[in-house]
Amino acid sequence: MATIRSARENETETLREIGLRAWEKAMLNVGEMAGIRDNARMAFDTFTRQAWLTITVIEQGGILAGWAAREALDELISDFWIDPPFQHQGLGSALLSAVEADIVRQGFDSARIETHARNDEAVSFFEKHGYRIHWLSAAYSPKLDREIQSVGLTKVLVEDEVETYGPGL
Repeated sequence: MATIRSARENETETLREIGLRAWEKAMLNVGEMAGIRDNARMAFDTFTRQAWLTITVIEQGGILAGWAAREALDELISDFWIDPPFQHQGLGSALLSAVEADIVRQGFDSARIETHARNDEAVSFFEKHGYRIHWLSAAYSPKLDREIQSVGLTKVLVEDEVETYGPGL
């Protein structure tokens, strides 16, 4: 059974390794990973140590299987990583649902996420869960020290209520 909870400070090394493994798998389609792996490891290490309070984890059988973060505690899901051995078991869907519920509880109407434009598996996963692509761009990533093509996806979580006068039709 999966358990979803807040991250603990003593889990940052494990979170770093999960993020790195999931990132490496995602980058297989992109190529040229060897030159930036050390930068990615350092970025995951720094992020998990500094932002662990913004991380939600999912465990399977008491083992950390993935995590998501909302770095600014707003509607942007800044990180979303499922350890490759735990992928395609419904854990990503469960974690995403929990994070979206937190976003709504905190008063936001939509959720956003950004990923590498050629991360087809992630784009497909989020589209399957109701996200739609809103933009595509290329920008320099200081964390990875290179230009990255990104795609931004958005999902409306709370529909605006239509106010009507008189009986509904």
